Amino acid sequence: MAEKKLADLSDQMRKIDIAMLSTHSKGGNIAGRPMSNNGEVEYDGTSYYFTYEDAHTVGEIEADPKVALAFMGEKGFAVAVEGQAKLSRDKAEMKEHWSPDLDKWFKDGIDTPDIVMIQVDATRVHYWDGEDEGEIKL
Repeated sequence: MAEKKLADLSDQMRKIDIAMLSTHSKGGNIAGRPMSNNGEVEYDGTSYYFTYEDAHTVGEIEADPKVALAFMGEKGFAVAVEGQAKLSRDKAEMKEHWSPDLDKWFKDGIDTPDIVMIQVDATRVHYWDGEDEGEIKL
């Protein structure tokens, strides 16, 4: 089968509700946590997630911005992303990437106190789709 392009993966990733975001903790261990994957957005190698300022995730990204994302779909479809994360506290940037579905976790939307946006820019994407697998370097 021909190598998939990022647009092909994007179509399949829309069906996945949760991504696992992994960071490096203070002790050098890997820490993972589920994050809402906005299925309405076309994946172009950059992902956006929201959290609170006091979450361990924020401090871990500040200490080491190299992160990983894992997406698990149906029928053996999975995507592993390596990337660089950066944090934003800019309300205008947050508004560009906000989805009404996030209101269930952040009752005041982007005006929720201590909200932080995590941007993950992929450097490598590996996928599995049944027996087909491949890698996209960005």
